[in-house]
Amino acid sequence: MAMSVRVRFAPSPTGPLHIGGVRTALFNYLFAKKNKGTFYLRIEDTDQTRFVPGAEEYIFEALEWLGISPDETVGKNEKFGPYRQSERKHLYKQYADELVAKGFAYYAFDSAESLDTLRKNAEKEGKTFIYGPTSRNGLENSLSLSAEAVNERLQRGDAYVIRFKTTADTEIYTQDIIRGRMRFETNLLDDKVLFKSDGMPTYHLANIVDDHLMETTHVIRGEEWLPSLPLHFSLYEAFGWQRPEFAHLPLLLKPQGNGKLSKRDGDKFGFPVFPLDWVGEDGTKSAGYREGGFFPKAVVNFLALLGWNSGTDQEIFSLEELSELFDLERVHKAGAKFDPEKNLWFNHQYLQKITDEKGGELYQKELALHGYEIPINSAVRAFTLIKNRANTVKDFYTLTSYLYEAPTTYDEKMRLKWTVETTDYIEELVEVLQQSTNDDSYAIEEEVRAHFAKSNANMGRILPGIRLALVGEMKGPHVFDIIEVIGRTETVKRLQTGLQKIPL
Repeated sequence: MAMSVRVRFAPSPTGPLHIGGVRTALFNYLFAKKNKGTFYLRIEDTDQTRFVPGAEEYIFEALEWLGISPDETVGKNEKFGPYRQSERKHLYKQYADELVAKGFAYYAFDSAESLDTLRKNAEKEGKTFIYGPTSRNGLENSLSLSAEAVNERLQRGDAYVIRFKTTADTEIYTQDIIRGRMRFETNLLDDKVLFKSDGMPTYHLANIVDDHLMETTHVIRGEEWLPSLPLHFSLYEAFGWQRPEFAHLPLLLKPQGNGKLSKRDGDKFGFPVFPLDWVGEDGTKSAGYREGGFFPKAVVNFLALLGWNSGTDQEIFSLEELSELFDLERVHKAGAKFDPEKNLWFNHQYLQKITDEKGGELYQKELALHGYEIPINSAVRAFTLIKNRANTVKDFYTLTSYLYEAPTTYDEKMRLKWTVETTDYIEELVEVLQQSTNDDSYAIEEEVRAHFAKSNANMGRILPGIRLALVGEMKGPHVFDIIEVIGRTETVKRLQTGLQKIPL
């Protein structure tokens, strides 16, 4: 019977989870759901020197916010636990020793200084030093030393690492679901360290052992791991284990398309590259999508289409739809350009889908962050005025701050167009509003238009002056909608201030 699908996301807690890592987690999640399998998360924290406090919690919180939490992980359905590699370190030495015993790995006693000298000497000659099939016999290891010398050094407690013994003068053929068949020449590969002198495994050994013990059927990971594929293929072969299927996802590229998307790109161009805000140990803050006013479903929708397509013209997908349609065969080989504008477009589409009541609640919360306590009915009304122009929840205040803050400056070009006639019209309007009992936009507009119709006044010449006095510039929704939201009392106050400050 075929094994049920088991895929994993295996991040290292070395900082905030990059959006590229989120996309990898998402594709694993979608593949698992499509195949009615299991999506699990393993924390790869064998390199304790790079461990960052709070990073592990950040990973779990980010995936939960996005709606793609794992089925198994630390503290949850630990069928193959522990799910933290640092808690599994007692497992790895026996597998490294097994490879040595079988002749697939060897002890290497070379000092860091001697290897550094070899690298520098090679650089001077315009070459690259590779510790591998063509050089290892001349170095300090159990392949070049006698068995007695090796035993003596081990007994003495000399520092050593265990390296994989790459077969010389051969070719390794690997298979990838996305990239097909690939060929690697072994003489160009190095003998990677599997076990370090500090008693900890490297990524390569721990990763393979854990994927095997946790019955991983498919390894879906970023393109940056392609150079490790021949080693990982060889390790499965050396252990005699069934290999999982591999799929290497395309890189997320900078908006311009040249090179891998980085945190600096987000800082430079003003868009998040992390799911949640992150404050570093030095106090520097990196922006996240959640705090940036994005909807998690919109972020997921956007990321799913970076490097994958459904084969249709459809762009808006629910997580359930994505899970039904997802297919690794439709993942592209080429890198996917990260487009912040398209990202905003997706969020805008989701913003249009929420109810006005929900929009009002979000509006109310956002304005509260700026110190304004808005009644829910006013918040709903304000939301309806700007929902078509907002891309994120953060836009709510930006687009409507003038509703709560009277202008202190006025557009210079429009001030030049203010005439004695404008002053007369605004004074008349003040009188109309002071005597009015109407509160909604439509009724106020009818009343004002009826008043000015008596003197055949041109509303097209009156409205810009009203907008300038109320907003300070020529922006915002319909003038009478603004009057409804800020109320007649505030409207009169702003018009009277405008009469004093605007005319040049």
